[in-house]
Amino acid sequence: MKQTSAIRHFFRVRPFTAGRFAFALALAVAADAAQLLFGVLGWALTDQLIDLGTMVLTVGALGFHPLLLPTFAAEFIPGIDLFPSWTACVVTVGILRRKTAALSAMSNSPAPQTDRDLSIPRRPPIA
Repeated sequence: MKQTSAIRHFFRVRPFTAGRFAFALALAVAADAAQLLFGVLGWALTDQLIDLGTMVLTVGALGFHPLLLPTFAAEFIPGIDLFPSWTACVVTVGILRRKTAALSAMSNSPAPQTDRDLSIPRRPPIA
């Protein structure tokens, strides 16, 4: 029973903040850079440990997202680690989480009544 709640707590979606995203992005860039330095085949289990640590820390920072699984699995294919897949995945998850947060914020607010309520920046008329 306790293990189930601990696993649920680890995989829950965390609030999307700029700090969490910056940490996950810095971690992804560092992991991709380290794997690029180790080369195509890497050192014995070093690439896999980097991937495992990156996966755990990214899930800890951003929460679980299904896009993290194929990225984690693809990193075990030789040569894929030369592509910045962790960086691309974190950026994609960040975009999706930001969009989801914006949509949920809009659903909690009252519906706009006029165009002015949408707060869309307008260009000044050309004179």
